[in-house]
Amino acid sequence: MTTQWPRFDRPYVAAIHDITMAAAAFVLSLYLRLGDDFWSQTKDFLLEGTLLFTAICATVFASFRLYRGVWRYASLDDLLAIAKAVSLAILIFAVALFALTRLELMPRSALAINWLLLMGMLGGPRLLYRIAKDRGFFGILEQGFDGRIPVLLVGAGDIADAFLRQQRKPGEQYRVVGLIDNDLRKVGRYIHGVPVIGVPNKVENVLNKLRKSAIRPQRILIADALVTGTEIGDFLELADRYGMTLARLPHLTDFKIGEAAMVEPRPIAIEDLLGRPQTRLDRAAIAKLIEGRRVLITGSGGSIGSELARQVAETKPARLILLDHGEYNLYCIDREIAEHTPTLSRRAVLGDIRDQMFLDQIFGTEEPELVFHAAALKHVPLAESNPCEAVLTNVIGTRHVADASQAFGATAMVQISTDKAVNPSSIMGATKRLAESYCQALDRQDSGAKAHYVTVRFGNVLGSAGSVVPLFQRQLAQGGPLTVTHPDVARYFMTVREAVELVLQASTLAIHSNSVANEPSGAKSGQLYVLDMGEPILIQHLARQIIRLSGLRPDVDVAIEYVGLRAGEKLSEELFHEHETLVPTGHEAIRLANARSIELSLLAQRLTELAGHAEARRIQPTLAILRELVPEYRSEPPENAATQ
Repeated sequence: MTTQWPRFDRPYVAAIHDITMAAAAFVLSLYLRLGDDFWSQTKDFLLEGTLLFTAICATVFASFRLYRGVWRYASLDDLLAIAKAVSLAILIFAVALFALTRLELMPRSALAINWLLLMGMLGGPRLLYRIAKDRGFFGILEQGFDGRIPVLLVGAGDIADAFLRQQRKPGEQYRVVGLIDNDLRKVGRYIHGVPVIGVPNKVENVLNKLRKSAIRPQRILIADALVTGTEIGDFLELADRYGMTLARLPHLTDFKIGEAAMVEPRPIAIEDLLGRPQTRLDRAAIAKLIEGRRVLITGSGGSIGSELARQVAETKPARLILLDHGEYNLYCIDREIAEHTPTLSRRAVLGDIRDQMFLDQIFGTEEPELVFHAAALKHVPLAESNPCEAVLTNVIGTRHVADASQAFGATAMVQISTDKAVNPSSIMGATKRLAESYCQALDRQDSGAKAHYVTVRFGNVLGSAGSVVPLFQRQLAQGGPLTVTHPDVARYFMTVREAVELVLQASTLAIHSNSVANEPSGAKSGQLYVLDMGEPILIQHLARQIIRLSGLRPDVDVAIEYVGLRAGEKLSEELFHEHETLVPTGHEAIRLANARSIELSLLAQRLTELAGHAEARRIQPTLAILRELVPEYRSEPPENAATQ
């Protein structure tokens, strides 16, 4: 039978320690003050004074909750609490002793000595306990590597400070051998004993010096939230050349608290390479736009539509209607919204925007006030080989949504468009441009109360379904090669979250300006907002970065093959047409384009003819009308399209 030792609660142990220290500090302070005369001068009040002081300290310490602090995490806040408690206890004791004896038996200077002693006797053990726990009793003076991975840390700010503190604890796997920071004033200085040894543009020189010594860092960790995508790309290439890996530390809000370890450094993601700055958002205005309104989102199962659903759901609409043609995608986003906002009134509708009667029923039943139209066929090669389907979805489907928005009293319809609509070379781009034209023509019509039509145009969404990044990742998982259409092909990219945030921000700008009749200078009805996409990125450069992020070497471990431009594909995309006048808005990442217009009556007539040809799958007449209505569309008919 094993012996069960009694288990003591740590707060009680801490209380016994503190009370014992209080009694010992009182006696010791008198001894230090009186010396050899200690016993002769204190024998008449030593016991009573010690008991009184100890009782006061016990009461004050309990009121300050000193026993609830975890010594393992003793900090400056704990020291300040001890100082306040000790000061108050000595003050109360002095007042009590003055009332009893006029302080005739107690040397006044002993009170100051007592304060210093008690501070040290309470704070010292806590500090030593933390040091012992953090670094081990024998690790306090130990300076070796202990088998930990030597790393170079980029950044010397708050994130680096938190990480360095974490790595001082036993069991952590990294040892920081140096810091890199943009601030030249920090070079040569130390943070927690680690030197700042260079700036980012000199990091290769730093690595060469370290490699000549016994210290050879194996990883570069990014600890600066402001490091740009270009800089991260440079670090990635540098790490690749020196046989190192690259990772990024989490933000301070991701650090775990308590006994758990800090969040592990995460691999560099493709989003990091974009290096886009944090976008300023007027979240109050966005909330005002959405909150309390009935919102319908078409294409809600797609990349943009599902992110729209998430962000709209967080903004407390009165009701959210999710519409999509794909059963599984609709099921997934509906279940996700249900899990995250279970009290939100919502409806998942399975249906096709190409069915006007179906749409009218939905609009008549739900009466949406805001409509976000994200449904579209967006895959360029598939649209090229199925032109009638692209027309029916992207043009006729948009017409149905726009007409229903007007007929059933929606406040606004926001259409998601693409940079491929500018000087289109593909059927997908031409159909999206024609959809833009119809919404702009509707917005310009001279009628009474009408829906406000807003078009938001932007480039590629990083990692969206059917885009190049998932393709590269699949090819990489299969061992390569990664296929790129042309060495010079470039595209604009932004993350899906940023794209949707800016869509909501642009919607707020447009609808607000319309409601107060105070549009930006030079603006007209039929507003087309274009998101700032930054600089275009070479696709072959993106492919190389994805290979490096996997720890492999491009052209060595994994090949890159150029397979030629696909039907309808351009080398580079444009965000504006040359005849679209740009107007600044109240947001630096959103610009307004005064687009060209087409007479609504003529456009409506021609779209009816277009729908008839597309529904009958008559490809040549369909393409002829498409070229007529989008004169800047330049492309040969697809060779592999089925003809009737």
